[in-house]
Amino acid sequence: MIGVFDSGYGGLTVLKPLLEILPEYDYLYLGDNARAPYGIRSPETIREYSEQAAEYLFSKGCTLILIACNTASSEALRNLQQKYLRDKNVKDKKILGVIRPLAEAAVKATKNNRIGVVGTKGTVASKAYENEIKNLNNSISVNSKACPLLVPLIEEHWQNKPESRMILKKYLNSLKSTNVDVLILGCTHYPLMYKYFKKYMGKRVNVLDSGRIVAQSLKDYLVRHPEIEKLLTKKGTREYCTTDSPEKFMEFANTELSLNIKEITKVELWK
Repeated sequence: MIGVFDSGYGGLTVLKPLLEILPEYDYLYLGDNARAPYGIRSPETIREYSEQAAEYLFSKGCTLILIACNTASSEALRNLQQKYLRDKNVKDKKILGVIRPLAEAAVKATKNNRIGVVGTKGTVASKAYENEIKNLNNSISVNSKACPLLVPLIEEHWQNKPESRMILKKYLNSLKSTNVDVLILGCTHYPLMYKYFKKYMGKRVNVLDSGRIVAQSLKDYLVRHPEIEKLLTKKGTREYCTTDSPEKFMEFANTELSLNIKEITKVELWK
């Protein structure tokens, strides 16, 4: 089973293209909505919460965990990999994040070596994207912008309101002035405002389709690693868990992403 972990609803923008590109696998989605957003938490807290999520997903039979949350990928992925995958004898577990595939896609797409990144305060402060991009190509200039107001607005279904568009436009003004030609949406909520990112950044800026890039990257990964792929179950099952209100989770998932979810389980990771 593939476990998809996010701090809340946002990871559903990654899960949806996964279900389209890799529909044959079993999935367990876990949203830690009760403690969202992770972007305002300390690195230590993010690592603690992410470890609890990994423990839960492995206990439920997940062989591969994809951390869809950019903040958790930035702050906790390395720690989780060291804890669970450090032993060379561990061959039935894998933990992946979203930073690397998006950084690779951005490096490949840029023509003027100027890449922009938008994300939560935590993701931007970690410099995870900047470091990954620089590791791939040190000549590339990376300009980042934290957009902390967007997540709560999107979770209130305000992404199409004029007030939200005005705030987004203000956030993007400084990035536009740096002449970036590629923009990474470094938060899983932001694809729900994708058309506005495209509009305000202009035709010369390639705003990456984050969810589809991550899904395609996972497909390629499984082709390259048949030893992991063969461990994944293929019954096409989908399970959804949240640490907060199942009703609110279902309403968001079905209204904003048309996932047609009928059952969600409430869990407590901190026990």
